[in-house]
Amino acid sequence: QVRLLESVGDSVQAGGSLMLSCVHSGYARSRACMGWFRQPPGKAREGFASIIRDGSTIYADSVKGRFTISKDNAGTTLYLQMNNLKPEDTAMYYCAAALMSPYDCDARYWPPSFGNWGQGTQVTVSS
Repeated sequence: QVRLLESVGDSVQAGGSLMLSCVHSGYARSRACMGWFRQPPGKAREGFASIIRDGSTIYADSVKGRFTISKDNAGTTLYLQMNNLKPEDTAMYYCAAALMSPYDCDARYWPPSFGNWGQGTQVTVSS
């Protein structure tokens, strides 16, 4: 059974930093593509960062330059380093994984293709 367990989120001040992690269990192919998604209050879930097995990454413009997605050498732990947090970053954050072509691994456009999800963790950024 594929399982993704996320670390606990936090409440931080604008301009602060926070790191989230996500531990993936299951066969390796099921994490060929991994990504981070978030759902602000009252809004739809959106993907903003993705990473494939070779470490290549893609970011949404809203987080580019501030957030960094990474993984450990084994690919079993996914990380999200968030810097210069803004109030609009407030959301429930989810990690997810999928067996997907590296050319299709883009969380900005393919949320339905991510079949395995973390439980979600709340990140709140106050002004």
